[in-house]
Amino acid sequence: MPLIDPFDRTIDYLRVSVTDRCNFRCVYCMPENGFPVAPSEELLTAEEIVRLVRIAVDCGITKVRLTGGEPLVRKDLVSIVAGVGSIPGIRDLSLTTNGFLLNDLAKPLADAGLTRVNISLDTLRHDRFRELARRGDLDRVLAGIEAAKAAGLNPIKINCVAMKGLNDDEAADFAEWTLREEIHFRFIEIMPIRWNLDETDGFDPLSVHQGSELLQLRQATNGTMLSDLQMRRMFVSAEELRASIEAVHGPMAPAELTTNGPARTYKLAGALGTIGFISQISKDLCEKCNRLRLTADGFIRPCLMSDGELDFRTPMRAGASDSDLAALLAHVVAHKPERHYLAEGQKVLGRGMSQIGG
Repeated sequence: MPLIDPFDRTIDYLRVSVTDRCNFRCVYCMPENGFPVAPSEELLTAEEIVRLVRIAVDCGITKVRLTGGEPLVRKDLVSIVAGVGSIPGIRDLSLTTNGFLLNDLAKPLADAGLTRVNISLDTLRHDRFRELARRGDLDRVLAGIEAAKAAGLNPIKINCVAMKGLNDDEAADFAEWTLREEIHFRFIEIMPIRWNLDETDGFDPLSVHQGSELLQLRQATNGTMLSDLQMRRMFVSAEELRASIEAVHGPMAPAELTTNGPARTYKLAGALGTIGFISQISKDLCEKCNRLRLTADGFIRPCLMSDGELDFRTPMRAGASDSDLAALLAHVVAHKPERHYLAEGQKVLGRGMSQIGG
């Protein structure tokens, strides 16, 4: 029986966070010192993750994505992939990563059963990379992309969070890559997870002048993460990004890409790859939402932008049967909200993105 929520949406996609740790400190996601992380004993073991995914698949889940934090920092990730990949009924097993450790892990993950990867990359410029991610190295991420291609983890998708005044001027540069290689870019509208309309101070990208954006970014964050107001002011819509790409490369035509989820996809004339836009702010995607999220510490959330979540770790460790846990899963689906209310000022007060799973 498929999982159907109260709004007649079929829920067939589970995003599984395997860790709340990350080796980057991206300015829109985490402060310089990171967020508090769950004690290791509260994190799900590999066996517990595989069990919960198997129960979810028995209930109707067919697509699974492993996330974090940064999933590649988990030492037993290959074993998790092998366990999840062996579950009958999964049609697509993917992973989202920042790519920093992918050069060494792409082939082992592919051999274990991983289907494909999404790689988060917000800039193609070395100086900006260090300022935005505050860790890591652009060349290592690019090497990870090449390793993923060599391992057959296709299609290779690159996710870029677009930010006015910081990287929106690179949209045409990302798009140019699709003319040379079969790479699929998806521009994501920046989404403050705590969209607090009460804030009154912050960074204004409209005041940024060429060459000063990184200095202003350092001054604005000062070791913290961007505030909601700062992110709202840095918002750039998918339509603006598309216009900037077409101004350089000419018109794009609608295109199709398997497993492209909520992205609206286009292609430049003669391109090998595609360009997608995920417009969760300017074009609400909630009416087609088909996903649940399992956090690294064993809670399932029916909506990213809702504080509601249900503890599966405690009953599982107390001896709950598979049917007991399946009933809890059905309860979560029955309480999945119709949509988020970011634009109306909804405040999500519980966890940050790295603590939930991207």
